[in-house]
Amino acid sequence: MDAAFSDEQEEIRRTLREVLAKHAGMDAVRAAVLTPAGHDTDLWRRLAERPGLPGLAVERRYGGAGCGLLELALACEETGRVLLPSPLLATSAVTAPLIAALGTPEQRNDLLPRLVSGELTGTLAVPRGTLPDALGLTVPGTLGLTGPGGVDRSGDSGRSRNSDRSWGGDWPWGGDWAGGGRSGGVQARRSGDGWRLYGEARQVLDGHSAGLLLIAARTGGYADARTLLFVVRPGTASGVTRTRLTSLDETRPQARIELRDTEAEPLGLPGSRVRGEPAEVGAGVAAVLAAEAVGAADRALERTVGYARVREQFGRPIGSFQAVKHRLADLYVAVQAARSAAYYAAWSGRPAAAGLALAQALETARKVAGEAVQLHGGIGVTWEHEAQLYFKRATSDELLFGPVDRLRARAAGTAGLFDTTGPFGAPGERETVVL
Repeated sequence: MDAAFSDEQEEIRRTLREVLAKHAGMDAVRAAVLTPAGHDTDLWRRLAERPGLPGLAVERRYGGAGCGLLELALACEETGRVLLPSPLLATSAVTAPLIAALGTPEQRNDLLPRLVSGELTGTLAVPRGTLPDALGLTVPGTLGLTGPGGVDRSGDSGRSRNSDRSWGGDWPWGGDWAGGGRSGGVQARRSGDGWRLYGEARQVLDGHSAGLLLIAARTGGYADARTLLFVVRPGTASGVTRTRLTSLDETRPQARIELRDTEAEPLGLPGSRVRGEPAEVGAGVAAVLAAEAVGAADRALERTVGYARVREQFGRPIGSFQAVKHRLADLYVAVQAARSAAYYAAWSGRPAAAGLALAQALETARKVAGEAVQLHGGIGVTWEHEAQLYFKRATSDELLFGPVDRLRARAAGTAGLFDTTGPFGAPGERETVVL
């Protein structure tokens, strides 16, 4: 790995930082979250034009910049520094890769250029479970390990997650994260030549404003149900009700989506082969989230160091006290370590590395934000100060994309760090002793 960034990568970072410094100050962020869209639509269009933010990691043939995951992660680190409320995560890190990997040529040619231009935003709706569950970053259960031959040992069925990559099987890992049947969620049924969806999905990122919804739905009866992804266009589809939710972190808007006999089309064709590994999409999301969390932690630490230099107590800056110096030094080391992990995850694209990087970044962001509030003293908990915004982002992200122990457990299982020959427990797992 070459640790030095190219001139193009440095230009992306510099250009984006300049634009955000002018148009995404804390006052602008506070105002943007109160708009119906939950973000500054004018700024989003400006970022789509230069530096082409939504299409950084999209192929040139679809109008994108043709860069990679590392460039997108660098951009998200900058947006994380200012807590930018934008459709970037849901659109560029989740929706666009899923369409590129699973969509038909017609769907890719129709949707990707519009996502790249900023004309269209998108999101993934997971009716049951969490986004990390759906993308394979975490799995239900305590360890969620995968045994020999890719057989999932975390559930009751013991079915192989990797034995059938066709778009007709349970995607991506055979879980019940789409809901449906007796578990609620979203059901899909055929209606003439098309499909209709019925059900509800909660806590959908940017679900109230996205112009394109990728809905996970269950098809078939209870005994032979399968999970498919469907494309819903809320601007033209009937029976779509979207309600913005009150969330801990207003810069990360969420919504509840209700579908009542809503027209939809499958993403891809039934029976076709999946283009690329779904795990790669999850790894990309984790790397981007890790970089974003590192950016937020870095900015919170930067502000805290600046405050420690000017806040005086007993006739001297509090930053001159040894105890404060040690706390700030520990935070600096933690941020740099998390940054290195996030960069490596984005560069390598390995699912295990991405999961570990996300866990480390979330943990670091929470630690830095908590210390920032404490070291700012009384003003750190006031509504007017920005320290509380970083604390809310760190806390909310750990709830939405964690917990970190499950991220690490899944990464360890993916990397094969557990003994697969021991006689204890289910095959493929080592006996675990909790002290």
